[in-house]
Amino acid sequence: MSAVSLDIAIYPPVNGNQYLVLSGRLDTNTYEQLDDALEPLLAAAKPTMVLVMDLSHLDYISSAGIRSILQARKTLAPGGKVLAVNPQAQIRKVLDMVQAVPLGDIFPSTAEADAYIDKLQREMLHGEDEA
Repeated sequence: MSAVSLDIAIYPPVNGNQYLVLSGRLDTNTYEQLDDALEPLLAAAKPTMVLVMDLSHLDYISSAGIRSILQARKTLAPGGKVLAVNPQAQIRKVLDMVQAVPLGDIFPSTAEADAYIDKLQREMLHGEDEA
């Protein structure tokens, strides 16, 4: 993988939630790849879809990359969410600083994000009293 590339792995939806893994750099040279990959996913999104972005292999993010994430959040609002999983320290710091992904939507592992998604779904199906 070259220093200016972005690899995007998109997995089949699980319970209506979409998982993808970003690797490399998300910057002015690559953000359009992410926008293009997200376009059909967001167009087909259910109002409560959760988009889980595994950032463990993302080495760099610029303001253009942040814009792509913010656009996905805006498209999924008000019922859907964008969750960031496994961000490297430098990526997490940028996300924290610009609040591209709220702190409560950043998870250190996919397992923790899945547990959060399960809780959300239980609350929606059964009400918060039974969750």
